[in-house]
Amino acid sequence: MSQYKEQIDKNKLPQHIAIIMDGNGRWAKKMGNQRIFGHENGVTSVRETTEAAAELGIKYLTLYAFSTENWNRPKAEVDALMNLLVKTIELETPTLAKNNVKLLTIGDTSRMPKETADRLQQCIQQTAGNTGLHLILALSYSSRWEITEAVRNMVSDGINGNLSTADINETTISNYLSTAKYPDPELLIRTSGEYRISNFLLWQIAYTELYFTEVLWPDFRKEDLYQAIVNYQSRERRFGKTSEQVTQ
Repeated sequence: MSQYKEQIDKNKLPQHIAIIMDGNGRWAKKMGNQRIFGHENGVTSVRETTEAAAELGIKYLTLYAFSTENWNRPKAEVDALMNLLVKTIELETPTLAKNNVKLLTIGDTSRMPKETADRLQQCIQQTAGNTGLHLILALSYSSRWEITEAVRNMVSDGINGNLSTADINETTISNYLSTAKYPDPELLIRTSGEYRISNFLLWQIAYTELYFTEVLWPDFRKEDLYQAIVNYQSRERRFGKTSEQVTQ
């Protein structure tokens, strides 16, 4: 029986959870294996986390799967990651469809190999009509890339007469980001004991609760997600107000 699941208040669930899945390489090294071995075993953690989120009724789950900086890793590792990524998604797509999970991506997927991108798009199309959990994979993504693209598009619209400086506010900027269709995450989880954001959703996490765990990603299971949610629900979210204002 789950120690933490029973403590979760279903009326106070975060609508959107984002996760920095970190620690695959260190986990593999501990096991005396290559880094790709850690990535392969991290697939189980993705499956368990997605299942748990869907079962609880979480609306959005964003997983930081591959950053723009990851392209700088050794080519052999990048190639193996791309192959693992598309194979895993193809294998999991029937289960996602069965469980009403909608698969989505954010990021510069134009940098991905064409075959990988095409196969990924086919999986996305197979779940396009689903209305349950929105599983958003951040692929070839970084927040600085996203913000740069937003500024570039805003300037272009300004030059074309479709946007004036008077129109620009926080909502305008949010609408130019990859995540324009999704609410900002209320909870961000990072595994492996690292205490940094790593260029992930920098604009969107302005008021997000941050949760750091020592658990390496391949060891992350449903119970770990439940524990993070319980911790989140114990916090007072003030959004710049005083405690007295929040409790009134």
